[in-house]
This record gives sequence, C-alpha cells and structure tokens, in this order.
Amino acid sequence: MTQKIMIYGGSGGIGSATARLLHARGVDLHLVGWDEVRLGAIARELGATSTLGDVNDSSLFARAAEEAGAVLDGLVYAVGTINLRSLGRLTEADFLNDFRVNAMGAALAIQSALPALKKSEGKASVVLFSSVAALQGFSFHASISMAKGAVDGLTLSLAAELAPKIRVNAIAPSLTRTRLGESLLSNEQTSKAIAEMHALQRLGTPEDVAALAAFLLSPEADWITGQTISVDGGRSTLRTKG
Repeated sequence: MTQKIMIYGGSGGIGSATARLLHARGVDLHLVGWDEVRLGAIARELGATSTLGDVNDSSLFARAAEEAGAVLDGLVYAVGTINLRSLGRLTEADFLNDFRVNAMGAALAIQSALPALKKSEGKASVVLFSSVAALQGFSFHASISMAKGAVDGLTLSLAAELAPKIRVNAIAPSLTRTRLGESLLSNEQTSKAIAEMHALQRLGTPEDVAALAAFLLSPEADWITGQTISVDGGRSTLRTKG
C-alpha cells in the first residue's frame, strides 16, 4: 500500500529534498509551508497536496491535518530558526519565538495529526529536527540550543508515549547549505572556515539529511525509535585538529 506522509517545511531546503526523495520512492505527500510560490511549485512538481500557512498561527495545525487526509503513515517537522546572538542581546521575544517554531510547533503538529497517524496500517513514523548545537556547546547559540534541546526531550517523551504504534525520532544536522543557513555562508572564506571545522571537511547538503529522514520514515527503520541521530560530518563527536 502506498505511504502517505505530511511534511512541515515542505518548501524549505531539507523539507523539499526529503519530499523529492520520498516522491521518487512512490510516497504520496502533503506539504505544509509558508512560501506560497515555492510551496505551489514543489507541490505541482511532485503531484502533492499542500497547506499554506505559518507555524506561528496555531490554527494551521488542525487545518493541515484535515487537508492531509484521514490516514497518515508519517510526519516530518522540518521547520526551524537560526538566531545567533550573545545572551545579553537576546530578548524574551527571541526565546519565545525560537521555542515556538522549533519545539512547540513540532508538538502541535504531532498532536493534530495523531488521529490520522494512529490509523496507519503499519507503524507510523515521526521525524523531528534537533541540531548539533543541542549536542555541543557553541557561543551565541543559547536560544536555538535551548529550543532544540526541547525537541530532543519531546522526541524521547513521545517515543515512549506513542509506542508501539508510532515511532518518533529526531535528526541533528550541522550547518547545511539551505536558505535558512545563507546568512552564515555569506562568502566563500566563511564557508570554507566552517566546513573545515568538520572532520569530513565539508558542509552538509539537504540531500545528506533527507537520506536519513527517508530511511527513518520507511519500514526498514521499524525497530528504531526514541533516537536523536546526528548528520553532521563528525562535528558533534570528532576533533581532528589540535
């Protein structure tokens, strides 16, 4: 039977790469995103249904779940922020927005889709997104690290609560070449310096991350749940210089 999977952030770099990979494997898709032009183009390319909206609007989640259909085999929440400031420059609004977009949005997306996920004939799968910054300390990452740390906790809690019917895992990427990361990759010298911080000496691509997301959504990952798995060129665990 054909899988049906909903992807939040379906018009973003990692979300759209995951969508294209799943489409190539015959998966039916429902994409959720805020960029009307990009979302429409990708949905048409992949023959997917879609819901337009911003995760800061709480009404989006129920609407997206309704439009996705009565049965879902998987959900991807590929939505995030990169808000790098010193602690002294972070505002209450910064902390709240990063938490809402990264962590609370993920929880509300799953909550709204839960009835449809429970109707999957097999084990449904949820894939969330953490960050290398929740596994290793980086300066100026206080707000985003805190928010992504909450995603790790959400992954563990829901993996326990929803077992055995629904598997829940998270992916923790390092910096990847997406629109979200453009501000950190403003010139070739900066890109090269950041790439060299990784044991594998390059930055990630959306396709690097999408490959793991597609695996975690597949029946081949049927015995994997409650995990946060790094796709980070070794950044979180390896130091090859000095």
